[in-house]
Amino acid sequence: MAIRIDGKAVAEKVRAKVAFEVAELKKQGVTPGLAVVIVGDDPASRTYVNNKKKACAQVGIYSEEYALPAATSQDELMELVAKLNVKKDIHGILVQSPLPNGLDEKAVVEAIHPDKDVDAFHPSNVGRIMIGNYHFLPCTPAGVIELLRSENIEIAGKNCVVIGRSNIVGKPMAMLLLHNNGTVTICHSKTKNLKEICRNADILVAAVGKPKFVTADMVKRGAAVIDVGMDRDENGKLCGDVDYENVEKVASYITPVPGGVGPMTIAMLLQNTVTAAKSQNWLK
Repeated sequence: MAIRIDGKAVAEKVRAKVAFEVAELKKQGVTPGLAVVIVGDDPASRTYVNNKKKACAQVGIYSEEYALPAATSQDELMELVAKLNVKKDIHGILVQSPLPNGLDEKAVVEAIHPDKDVDAFHPSNVGRIMIGNYHFLPCTPAGVIELLRSENIEIAGKNCVVIGRSNIVGKPMAMLLLHNNGTVTICHSKTKNLKEICRNADILVAAVGKPKFVTADMVKRGAAVIDVGMDRDENGKLCGDVDYENVEKVASYITPVPGGVGPMTIAMLLQNTVTAAKSQNWLK
């Protein structure tokens, strides 16, 4: 039976470290500041934004929310980002996705100053991640690495398989595993022999967005299985991309949903905000 990796406990350790760093920065007269922009009234986005604001308050990070109506124009949104780019008490900018139809998310991401891009979505930061010379790491993949480290799961030399090739999780996840000397395979909807490839993985990361997609016959006995998915099963109950009940019988380590990768994403966002506050001497 697999050891369950407790994302809540690991996230609490990261938050405690962040709270200490925030307190130290405040002694130097710097209060890390995060601006969260939400456009429209998507319920899931609203929940995420509320959770991020609450997390900021818990560790002492100053946060501002900019809630814009769904009818907001591209120009209005770009103007707000431009203002936040030069706002001295704001060190990190986060524009909650998805944006309403008609707004160009790519243009908005590219408009955020790379030094304030705490999501690490700006092409400049993406390029830095590729070459290994980065300021920020995308929150979810960085959280996955922290979870593996928390259980002393060795990445170097291991066969690592990532299912999913999104810009937010799949691709940067593969790069972080590679930077940690893993041998990495990225699988996606066009991959042939998916089951065989997955069965060769010592570390399997599922980020495909399909409920219970990874079944026990796809997992090598003793593998570490990280579930990035946040789905609903046939009964409307929250679940991941991994068939947890059956996969835990063959894996050595596994993350639950909820309570696995999810708490780490916000914890790493807080860490990125502190990193941004430390580095922004150009604002002074």
